[in-house]
Amino acid sequence: MAIGGDAASMVAVGLVWGTTNALMRRGALVWDHRLRSLPATSSSVTGVLRRWAELLLTWQYSAPFAVNLAASAAFFSLLGAAPISVAVPVTNATTFAATAVAAALLGEGTRAAPAALGTALIVLGVWVCIS
Repeated sequence: MAIGGDAASMVAVGLVWGTTNALMRRGALVWDHRLRSLPATSSSVTGVLRRWAELLLTWQYSAPFAVNLAASAAFFSLLGAAPISVAVPVTNATTFAATAVAAALLGEGTRAAPAALGTALIVLGVWVCIS
């Protein structure tokens, strides 16, 4: 695969990871709200397994989680063709920025200036790594 195709794949994986991170957070909040409205369960192994199963059965969490895992599989496949010293920073930088944007679009309080500064510093670091 050409480096352009690799870079596009890295950015695509980062966008998927970033978007699903924000969606999984929202799904976890739905699950947490549901959990708090129920009577307290025991902290035994069966209680913990029950809460874990309830989390996975919460579609608002499990659907983005499944997409996130698929992107992880694509990333590992990408690592076979792309240099890890480029793939990891590019994908992580894109994930960081996409998470901030997706969280803002979902109505979460996002501090735009620190997020933009962090993204700029990551881009600078990636540029230093690849030049």
